[in-house]
Amino acid sequence: MGSLVGLDVGTTGARAVAIDESGSLIASASAEYPLLMPRPGWTEQHPADWWTASREVLGRVAAESGGDVAGIGLTGQMHGSVFLNEGREVIRPALLWNDQRTASQCEVITERVGADRLIEITGNPALTGFQAPKVLWLRDVEPVQYRHLRHVLLPKDFVRMKLTGELASDVSDASGTLLLDVRRRDWSAQILAALDIPADWMPQVLESAEVSGRLLPAIAGELGLPADLPVAAGAGDNAAAAIGTGIVAPGRISSSIGSSGVLFAHAEQLAIDRSGRLHAFCHAVPQRYHLMAVTLAAGASLRWWRNILGGAISYDELGTLAAGAPPGADGLFFLPYLSGERTPHLDPNARGAFVGLRAHHTRADLTRAVMEGVVFSLRDGLDIMRGLGVDVQLARATGGGARSPFWRQLQADVFNLPIQRTIADEGPAYGAALLAGVAAGVFDDVQEAAAKVRLVEGLEEPNPETARIYESVYGTFRQLYPALHAERVAH
Repeated sequence: MGSLVGLDVGTTGARAVAIDESGSLIASASAEYPLLMPRPGWTEQHPADWWTASREVLGRVAAESGGDVAGIGLTGQMHGSVFLNEGREVIRPALLWNDQRTASQCEVITERVGADRLIEITGNPALTGFQAPKVLWLRDVEPVQYRHLRHVLLPKDFVRMKLTGELASDVSDASGTLLLDVRRRDWSAQILAALDIPADWMPQVLESAEVSGRLLPAIAGELGLPADLPVAAGAGDNAAAAIGTGIVAPGRISSSIGSSGVLFAHAEQLAIDRSGRLHAFCHAVPQRYHLMAVTLAAGASLRWWRNILGGAISYDELGTLAAGAPPGADGLFFLPYLSGERTPHLDPNARGAFVGLRAHHTRADLTRAVMEGVVFSLRDGLDIMRGLGVDVQLARATGGGARSPFWRQLQADVFNLPIQRTIADEGPAYGAALLAGVAAGVFDDVQEAAAKVRLVEGLEEPNPETARIYESVYGTFRQLYPALHAERVAH
């Protein structure tokens, strides 16, 4: 049986991995591409750069695997908009997930569809990062390009088109467009009509482990891969990462601390937060769903603090420094809203702050407060999930924060949950490779594929006394944003 390849079309670069049928890593490769910021708050990329990097990493992984590959799975950055004309040529650079130019279009969408109805259909409010407002922005601001628009794709799906010739997406990534009816797991005729977006502009929507197409002969020859190779529909990056960490059953969540922070919970039934504080998306597991809470500056807050300290101290040393301060950082709090916030506040203008700072506080106190503030912000999302009836018994730590013993124990104590780690930390590409295994018939279903995920022995268990302290401290943390927001609005 050949190896399984996962391709991740990320924000900073493309990454490909090859695994065997036991889930062991065989090969990996990555290639970077530039991020364009033509104006403040605008982020764009050239889809051609994704394709160049994807061909490079797929070719390198194919060579390391000896060309013996059974299937390819795709994942990538969510929400971005690739605009194509009738000839499937790119009209303009793609607008990315973190682009903030579409605030007025979000207001239009909310007005046309209705705030409650929008959340009822899509599981989410209108946010600037999503794809639908980007389509309206093109219509409003670049009407010449809009007149040529005939197809709208997500980033990984542009690469799929190049690999297979097919226009297709998957349910998890399509959930981030604000155009999908998450119950029907297909495009919403009501929303498309309300926004005057023709249905034939949108690609076919498939379950994540379905075969979306087969590798074109010319591309297969160029990459050194078998012709007619099945390409799985794949998943958005967070759903693919969840497959790669085994979040495919009730009771488990993943807690990722990278630049941003993400809590991801499997849900057997669709559970929508009517206030829109959580994302409710289709999961990469067929007919299942997931809830996702996002804090925008998680590891980015610690990176900011490291730079304030001069940049010479390592992240491991920061963890050691923080461990020298008491739980609760001796009455000091940090609000990690350096880039605004999403969960639970939906406030792009939220600001970070140290609160309670006094002359006796040390570098250790401030460092611990930063790390605690990040985990408290994730706890906000966890509490909403629990309020929606999501069963949470165990968290699997991922991202850069998973490598830090202090971060892991801090999560265990603040969440009051055992924390587990996976051996492989290859991110979304690993989950995409597992989905390729289902599409290729190596695994019977997504659950069998995810069972290949191997775990580090042992757990970080919550310390009962520390967890009790944090329960009280967290209660105070929750009061700080409303108080500071009210003061900011008043002035």
